[in-house]
Amino acid sequence: MRRFESRVERMIREATERGEFDNLPGAGKPLDLTDSDDPDWWVKRKIRDENLDSSALLPAPLQLRREAQDFPESLRDIADEAAVRDILVDFNRRVREAHLASRQIALPHSVVAHTVDVDDMIRRWRALRR
Repeated sequence: MRRFESRVERMIREATERGEFDNLPGAGKPLDLTDSDDPDWWVKRKIRDENLDSSALLPAPLQLRREAQDFPESLRDIADEAAVRDILVDFNRRVREAHLASRQIALPHSVVAHTVDVDDMIRRWRALRR
């Protein structure tokens, strides 16, 4: 009896016959399924395997708090005061947006980012630049 072979199955069979799957990394080794119970296993593994920055996965308030911790040092190399002011004003805008969004998705209120005093931060930035 002849078995039906789908197009994909045929392509895989032909590639196997041509040896296109020979000598692949990990060939003949069992798959690592130790974390397969976690619904985010593939994201976590990708981050680990490719040494990616995982801070983008944090909730917005935590990302903003981390960003604020680096002020004004993270602004040190910016030569233009207007550009620094724009960055800080944008930061405060994102904090306000995160506040509104957190109310809609019911994040714990203990996870809060605070706006920065733009003028004070610019004074501190000027002092760093001296």
